[in-house]
Amino acid sequence: MQTDDQSAPPVPETARPLYPNAFALGEGYPTEADCTILRQEAGKGQGVYAVRAFKAGQRIARVSGSISHAVMQHTLQISSGVHLYDPYFSGYLLHSCDPNCRLDMQRFELLALRDIAPGEPMVIDYAYTEDVLFKQFPCLCGAPNCRGWIIGRRETPRK
Repeated sequence: MQTDDQSAPPVPETARPLYPNAFALGEGYPTEADCTILRQEAGKGQGVYAVRAFKAGQRIARVSGSISHAVMQHTLQISSGVHLYDPYFSGYLLHSCDPNCRLDMQRFELLALRDIAPGEPMVIDYAYTEDVLFKQFPCLCGAPNCRGWIIGRRETPRK
């Protein structure tokens, strides 16, 4: 899988970053020219939606946040007992049992698993990144392979 983004169109210099300056150190962090955070689908929380197209294998953005040892809403697991608290971008990625994105928590990058069109939600499989979720919940993804209930990879359902 290719992870460079040389084929990506240039981001306008006027595009506002989604992260505060203290969290976006260097290049490659998402801007309003890349993605937006909004509530668009009934029954689902706020999510990240593509503003522009992304190709399969492309790095969509680098991710950032604060380190936490607690599982909270908007945290993503880095390793056992260590989480990234990101209330600006990656903490708003919605779940799908058939994701179009993957979070690489060793490189702190969001990658496109397939082509993503403008307006499409950016979705990950929470069971791929999390041992235990902040809160289990029913799945509304509608994918043919939908598991029906969202849990971390080391949890049993508590319906």
